[in-house]
Amino acid sequence: MAEAAPVVPSDELLEWPKKDKRRLLHVVYRVGDLDRTIKFYTECFGMKLLRKRDIPEEKYSNAFLGFGPEETNFVVELTYNYGVDKYDIGTGFGHFAIATQDVYKIVEDIRAKGGIITREPGPVKGGKSVIAFVKDPDGYIFELIQRGPTPEPLCQVMLRVGDLERSIKFYEKALGMKMVKKIDRPEYKYSIAMMGYAEEHETTVLELTYNYDVTEYTKGNAYAQVSSVPLFRKP
Repeated sequence: MAEAAPVVPSDELLEWPKKDKRRLLHVVYRVGDLDRTIKFYTECFGMKLLRKRDIPEEKYSNAFLGFGPEETNFVVELTYNYGVDKYDIGTGFGHFAIATQDVYKIVEDIRAKGGIITREPGPVKGGKSVIAFVKDPDGYIFELIQRGPTPEPLCQVMLRVGDLERSIKFYEKALGMKMVKKIDRPEYKYSIAMMGYAEEHETTVLELTYNYDVTEYTKGNAYAQVSSVPLFRKP
């Protein structure tokens, strides 16, 4: 049998990465009171309500919120199913993260509006970054990270995984993401990998967390999915 000729990438294929506009679009999750959550996110986090719709024939409503228009920014898609006021978040979902120039101020604003602070502002252990954690009305955790001005304040979605290397390969091969940072903290028995389509100060990234010797987590029925612009979508 004759040896197969080597495959030579076309000029069009080689040019494609220069035009690649992939990014994370939105994260979908369920809430027990849509208006209550909209009020919390707009008043406490400073998000904007981008659109809201009711689908009575399918017995649900949803709302899109973020720090900029959907065409350019990562947004949250909140879903309310008629008659369901509580969900199980599970252990696989970790938290969202919002970058802000003054963590101390936003925490005081959230506290004044009745928000729950689960970690007071301060430097991370062994580092200089200032962070805090707050809980929304449905129990979703938000990390607040002190950073300079950024085009995307809604900067991270943290998920826990049972095999970090396997997950890294999946996001690289299946979704075309790159690993922008990897950190191992043996003193705290965990490792993380930041996965995204650009550097973490430029766009939203996934923070994959592996806790030593923990291979399984519960999914729950609250967090649904993260969506991204596929490779074949035109800019």
